[in-house]
Amino acid sequence: MEKFIYYNELYLIYKDLINEKNREVFDLYYGENMTMQEIADLKNISKSRVGIIIKRTTELLDKYEDKLNIRKNNELIDKAINSNNIDEIKKILNKIIK
Repeated sequence: MEKFIYYNELYLIYKDLINEKNREVFDLYYGENMTMQEIADLKNISKSRVGIIIKRTTELLDKYEDKLNIRKNNELIDKAINSNNIDEIKKILNKIIK
């Protein structure tokens, strides 16, 4: 379940960087919670092709996050907002800047 949440969050951030066909398949799998077989039947492609698209898309999302750190930085910003300790806030903001 945690994996689904993680990739849904990354998808919401980076979806505009993914081609339309892959977005559709990924959205059905992670967003609509359809099985690979259901997606294959709907899109008239093989189940293995669906698996490849999902795998490549998750790898691409991981790559974008590794380079851009938008999700990670959003978490740090949330942590800073909820902190009452000025030193902790400074430490978090320094992490984001670097």
